[in-house]
Amino acid sequence: MYRVGLPGWKVAARFGIPVKVRVNVHFDADSKTYWAESPDFDGLVVCGETLDELRSEVISASHVLLELAMNGRRARAQTEMRIKDNDICLA
Repeated sequence: MYRVGLPGWKVAARFGIPVKVRVNVHFDADSKTYWAESPDFDGLVVCGETLDELRSEVISASHVLLELAMNGRRARAQTEMRIKDNDICLA
């Protein structure tokens, strides 16, 4: 597996090597919702009321951004979600 953002990640994805997208998850106590952003993809910012909803939004957005980055080519991706505000890690 090769991380999006590292040199050559698009070449690796074109050859069918799965790519990994890092996603940082945060909890907004005021609105009681989760939001996520990615250091690998500019523009990947999504929110959800539950972690399941957030995960679904992250996967959907990362697939769209991957397809745009790959000029319409399909890439296999594994999304790794990390919660930065707590000591919880989701994979």
